[in-house]
Amino acid sequence: MTQRLIITGSASGIGRALAEKLADRGDAALFLVDRQADALADLAQRLGQHCPVFWRAGDLGEVAFCEQVIADGAATLGGIDGIASNAGAMKGGPLLELSPEDFDYLFRVNTRPTWLLGRAAHGHLKASGGAIVATGSIAAEHPAPPLGSYSASKAALLMLVRQMAIEWGPDGIRINCVSPGPTLTPMVAGYDDERIRQRSRKIPLRRIGLPVQVADAIAFLLGPEAAHVTGQNLVVDGGLGSALMPLSGSGEGQPQRG
Repeated sequence: MTQRLIITGSASGIGRALAEKLADRGDAALFLVDRQADALADLAQRLGQHCPVFWRAGDLGEVAFCEQVIADGAATLGGIDGIASNAGAMKGGPLLELSPEDFDYLFRVNTRPTWLLGRAAHGHLKASGGAIVATGSIAAEHPAPPLGSYSASKAALLMLVRQMAIEWGPDGIRINCVSPGPTLTPMVAGYDDERIRQRSRKIPLRRIGLPVQVADAIAFLLGPEAAHVTGQNLVVDGGLGSALMPLSGSGEGQPQRG
């Protein structure tokens, strides 16, 4: 059975890896969303050789665009079985130096679109018994200075997912979150080899994650194998979150051996 899926933030990183995975599998029809129109068009053309692919470029921070994505996605796909709400942003700065506009920006991009897309798609997802998977971050539970309101925006997203799952569960809609640790997305790809090695040493599995590994988790939660899973946060971080001990003195942030 063909899954009709909307994937946001799909021009690069985790969203791109998810789109490629689902297209290669050959049992999905995809509606791809991103701000990068040229990259999105190229990806859609390539993946269109494997499955039906449609796309639309725009800013998910805008309410009207979120609503238009759902309207266009439902019309072109013939309904909606799932949404991967993956688009997000990272904008650093100490809280004392952050402007109210910069503070609000990350909530507008990282938190609000999952609710706006879900609200607009509620009727379609109820009809299909569909699912939403949001891409969070381990920063939701582990403050990451000096990333300003990034951690707070991801923590709010995690609670939003749980709230949506409780309210919309009776309608047969599942909502979950996947929270990556350090992952080789474009935000990390610019690091030099030494910085990547330093970060890898803090991870119990001793490696930074790959976008496809996060995409695997998202695909699982969107699919029928997770039919009885909702309101959950699946952490994909190589064990980093379990190893962090922010108040442990000289061992701060290092894996603990017992």
